[in-house]
Amino acid sequence: SEAIQAAEESFGVRLPRAYVSLLGERNGGTPKRRCFPTPFTTSWAPDHIGINAILGVGGEWGIDSEELGSRCLVTEWGYPDVGVVICATPSGGHDTVMLDYRECGPEGEPSVVYVDEDRIPQQIAGSFEDFIGGLIECPPPELS
Repeated sequence: SEAIQAAEESFGVRLPRAYVSLLGERNGGTPKRRCFPTPFTTSWAPDHIGINAILGVGGEWGIDSEELGSRCLVTEWGYPDVGVVICATPSGGHDTVMLDYRECGPEGEPSVVYVDEDRIPQQIAGSFEDFIGGLIECPPPELS
């Protein structure tokens, strides 16, 4: 689609085909499964992260939006400049999920990293496809 091509040109990267395919079905939104297991503790939980939405392209909330898109979030929240912010999280900016192009280059298949408050990207999936496939239903909050 034109919106996807425009987003790719604006970032200078090729978006993962699995992401593009998902956008073809639904341009962003809230998945049923919103947690992803992690082998490390996060500010969110000892063993997983949560997301509110997978971001689409175009419009006010798209990855390429001037005011709320990936570039703005990298600048405003100090995320590492490794790729593209693809998820909205419940923390409202204190952490995020990004496509990471450092190893694969702009034409390759990016890994998916979690960026916590320390702003150090930690890989959670080898590809966007693995990320989507690895999303689980969130465990119920522990009663304190």
